[in-house]
Amino acid sequence: MDYQFTGESEHWEAVYSYKATEIWGKKGRQATHSSKDNYVLTLKYKGTLEELSSMKHLEYSYETSSSKGSKREDYPAPPSEKVFTTSGSSVNGAMKNKDEKIKIHVKWDDNDESFELRNKTK
Repeated sequence: MDYQFTGESEHWEAVYSYKATEIWGKKGRQATHSSKDNYVLTLKYKGTLEELSSMKHLEYSYETSSSKGSKREDYPAPPSEKVFTTSGSSVNGAMKNKDEKIKIHVKWDDNDESFELRNKTK
């Protein structure tokens, strides 16, 4: 499985790239099944880097039907990029569905926005 969920809000756009593999086998007379998956969440500010120059804190989170996560970054100096990423993987975890809706929440200093990502490649 190889899905790409995308979406945007007024100030942010995001892509959640998801890859999963199922492994079917046999152990004696018993059928076996395992899976592994990984994801990369890429968050991009739609404005200019100068608009982010006063940003001191960025926190973003995602939530799927089977998992969630968040990341917080502090900026004592202005950020040098307007693209932010987090990633992860699992073995034998619940796999994402192609019709999944992924909830994204972004908070930067005193601003916050929420939006949904949907799979564009059905």
